Amino acid sequence: MQLTLREIAEVLRPAAGQVLEETLDTNAVTSGYSIDSRSLRPGNLFFAIPGPRFDGHEFVREALERGACGAVVNAVWARQQAPLAGHTSQRNWIEVQDTVAALQSLGHQVRTWWGGTVIAVTGSAGKTTTKEICAQVLSSKYRVYKSEGNLNNLFGVPLTLLRLETGAEAAVVELAMSARGEIRTLARLAAPDVGVVTNVNPVHLEFFSSIDDIGLAKRELVEELDSHALAVLNGDDARVAAFREHTAAQVIHFGEKPGADLQIRNIQSSPGGGSEFEVVWKSHSAFSCRLPLIGQHNIYNAAAAIAVGLHMDVDPPLIQKALESIRPAPMRGELLKLTGGITVINDTYNSNPRALSEVVTTLSKMPGFKRKLVVAGEMLELGKESRHWHHECGREMAKSGIDFLLAVQGDAEAMAEGAREAGMKSDRVQFVKNSDEAGTHICRLANRGDLILFKGSRGVKMERALEALRQKFPLEVS
Repeated sequence: MQLTLREIAEVLRPAAGQVLEETLDTNAVTSGYSIDSRSLRPGNLFFAIPGPRFDGHEFVREALERGACGAVVNAVWARQQAPLAGHTSQRNWIEVQDTVAALQSLGHQVRTWWGGTVIAVTGSAGKTTTKEICAQVLSSKYRVYKSEGNLNNLFGVPLTLLRLETGAEAAVVELAMSARGEIRTLARLAAPDVGVVTNVNPVHLEFFSSIDDIGLAKRELVEELDSHALAVLNGDDARVAAFREHTAAQVIHFGEKPGADLQIRNIQSSPGGGSEFEVVWKSHSAFSCRLPLIGQHNIYNAAAAIAVGLHMDVDPPLIQKALESIRPAPMRGELLKLTGGITVINDTYNSNPRALSEVVTTLSKMPGFKRKLVVAGEMLELGKESRHWHHECGREMAKSGIDFLLAVQGDAEAMAEGAREAGMKSDRVQFVKNSDEAGTHICRLANRGDLILFKGSRGVKMERALEALRQKFPLEVS
C-alpha cells in the first residue's frame, strides 16, 4: 500500500517512539518497503533492522543511494551520525525508538486500513503448500494476495501486510516461529479472520523442550482468534484437534476420521503421480477431487484449503478446477523425469522426521519402478534427541521396502545405523559426509527404472546432490 511519509509518521509516533517530523519531506510517497538494501527498489522506504549478523543501520547510506524515498532508523543511532553529505534524503529519516516495532506497527495499521479477509496458516509442516493451495482455491472467486517466499516471520509478516493492495479481497499469509510467543505476535499483527493449523511435528526441537511445547507455540494462533473468526484444525492430529478447547472462534476439523467437518475418504493414487479422493462436507455434501501433488500429506494440505474455500462460499466445481491446476513449489515434491529412464522426487527444500516418513511411504507405494532409492540428508534443529529421530527414520525406511538408502551428513549416520538394525542389508545402506559426496555416489548408483527421492534440511543443501545427477542425466525434454 502506497503511503506518504506524513501518514507513516502519524502511525509510528505513538507506536514506536518519537518521530522528528520537522526532518521529513512529508509529501514523499512510498512505492514499497524493504529491509534489505540489496533488493531495494527506487521509491521504497527502508527499515534499518538490527540483526544477529548485520545491522541495517550500516546500509542506510546504500539504501539512499539506491533511491530509497527515506529510512526508518533508531533515534539514538541517528543522533550519532554525521550528515550524509550530498544526500538530501537524509531529511526523510523517520527516527523511532525501535525499528522492528515500527515495521510491525505500520504493517498492522495497513492490515486494518485494508479491511479484507486474512487467512493465516501455521503448522510444523505443510505451511507453504497449504498457503499456495488455499490461495489457488480462493482465487477462483476472489482477488487474492498471498505471502511470498519465506516472508513468514517477525519481519516477513509485516512486510507482507505492507504489500496489501486495496483491490485484493483476501490475503493468505504464512506464520512461522522458532520460539514461544512469536506466533502470538504475528497473529496480533495479521488479525486473521481464519486460522489454519496443519499439524504439530518434531521440528525445531533444538529450541523447544518437547513436541507438546511446540504444540503450545502453534496453539497461539487459535488463542488469538475472536468469536467472529474460524479455526481450521487437523482433526487427525490429536494435539491440533485439542486446540478447539482453547479458542473463542468457530472450529472446523478436517481429516479422515469419521465425524470430521470436512472428511477425506476413498483415497486413490492417480496415474503419473498425485491422488484422487472424495470430500464429504459436514456429513451431507460430497464431491471428488484430483490433486496432482504426490503424498498423502498433501491431501491433508489440500483438505485444509478446501475447508477454507467452502467456508468462504467457493463452489465445489471451482474448488475441483483449482486443485487440478496446482503444481508443486520448487524443491517441494517436484516429480522430475531425467534422461536414462530415471525419475526423481525433488523434496530438498527442508526435512523433519514426520515429513521424511510421509514422503518415503509415498515413494514405497508408487508403482512401475525397478528400484526405489532414498538420498536423505541430516534433519537439523532436532536438539538432544536428534540421533534418536534419525535412527527411527532409518528403521522405518528399512521396513518400507526401499532398495537403497544414502544417508548424508552428521546425525544422518544414525539413520543408516537404524536401517541396518531393522534388517536392511549393509550393501544397500551408505553414509557420506556431505551433499557433494552424495552427488558423486548417486551418479554411480542410478540406473534406468530407478525412482530416487532427494530430501534433507535446508542447511544440508541436498540440491547439490540432485544437480550432480542432473548433470549426468539431464531433464527430459517434453
